[in-house]
Amino acid sequence: MSNYYVHESSYIDDNVDIGSGTKIWHFSHILSNVKIGKNCSIGQNVVIGPNVTIGNNCKIQNNVSIYDGLIIEDDVFLGPSCVFTNVINPRSSIERKEEFQETLLKKGCSVGANATIICGNAIGSYSLIGAGSVVTKPVKDFSLVLGNPAQHVGWISKAGHRLDKKLKCPQTGQIYILNEKGDLNEKS
Repeated sequence: MSNYYVHESSYIDDNVDIGSGTKIWHFSHILSNVKIGKNCSIGQNVVIGPNVTIGNNCKIQNNVSIYDGLIIEDDVFLGPSCVFTNVINPRSSIERKEEFQETLLKKGCSVGANATIICGNAIGSYSLIGAGSVVTKPVKDFSLVLGNPAQHVGWISKAGHRLDKKLKCPQTGQIYILNEKGDLNEKS
């Protein structure tokens, strides 16, 4: 008896490890050598793998494809129809599997609906990529980025709220500190 749920219309290939409490919904396909953590929600029409690891408590909304080269840490949210690439200069007639570039989605980050993440970039912890944005460079922790190409427009709290000028979360009251390198950290 499994301790996860897979809708009858989905396909799970060999050598897939699915954590307890995870739900995989309609018309999804999980390819070989994939590890999905505990308590994840995999939406409709999602393709994962091969050779992908997804952390715990991740939410992957409908119509997302997760390719070899993508690393997803815990608590990551991927909005509907967001896009990930794994080769910088793809061509139909030239196989470039040896050129796959890694893209790291750090703990707690969120990628908005229809956003595109160009391969080779790290998306910082608890950062927020706005819907429809195109990420062409690394994103710092707690950064709010919008547009095409995506630009830093502010800071976001761990709770997902835009920080005010005093770098305070309006929901939790948590205060953040901007260091001399331009990195944001939680005040202890």
